[in-house]
Amino acid sequence: MDRRQHRTAGGTVVAAVMLVGPGVCATGCAGSDAAADARGPADPVTTLHRAADALRTAGSSRVGTSMEMATGGTRVTIRGKGRYDYRRQVGQLTVVLPQDPTGAAEHRPITELLAPGALYMKNRGAGVPTDKWVRVDTATLSDGNLVTGGATDPYAAAELLRGTRTATYVGLTEVGGTAVRHYRGTADLAAAARAASAGNRATLAAAAKGFAKAEVPFDVYLDEQGRIRKLRQRFSFVNGQQKTPVAVASTTLLYDFGADVEVKLPRPRDIYAGRIAEDQPAN
Repeated sequence: MDRRQHRTAGGTVVAAVMLVGPGVCATGCAGSDAAADARGPADPVTTLHRAADALRTAGSSRVGTSMEMATGGTRVTIRGKGRYDYRRQVGQLTVVLPQDPTGAAEHRPITELLAPGALYMKNRGAGVPTDKWVRVDTATLSDGNLVTGGATDPYAAAELLRGTRTATYVGLTEVGGTAVRHYRGTADLAAAARAASAGNRATLAAAAKGFAKAEVPFDVYLDEQGRIRKLRQRFSFVNGQQKTPVAVASTTLLYDFGADVEVKLPRPRDIYAGRIAEDQPAN
């Protein structure tokens, strides 16, 4: 196996080329390589099962999020950006809520800290003092914090792919100027929970029980190192007491791998002790 490095806009890409004998690739190999690249890996399901591991190898990245929710003819979009450390499973996001119909902002941006089993929110509103954090045990959330925070935890989103049941390779494309392979498939939340790391096992298990459907359709785009560059997942859940079905499309963009990530979790005295409703996303 000969390993060669090529430079791309997204960083160093390692391509493995099987040598079958001296002089064989003097002609024709470029075409066969291109054909193999167009087909993609022989087993897309296995490739997607390993996508979260590729993020741990990368260590960290910057993150962009978008969550679109539709119910009863109303559609809102919540956006976020920040950084995430995949080895420690901690991150920080700034989540921007939608404007009201007049164009005025209804809420200050929310700062969210993501940690194994916990979500911390500042500027949450709903009577919470501005200098206090709200801590939520994600294992108690009916959606496992895939929706509640207005942004899906990037590593939880990646680990959901460990439950991939079916997947097909769509083709080559680009995300942010980086060459990627596009896959489309369906993941099972219960299977993902069983295969997940200890930090996400309980939260994904909660989502498997709480969502209207345990199957999650997705589109994912992997770079040459198997790292997720873009992941779009579609969830369905019932909205609290109104029992109204809500369709949610969560998109996660990952870039600038290796970025510095500093997350300092709140001290106990800085955490608000009041109760916060968990049946609605942060909006």
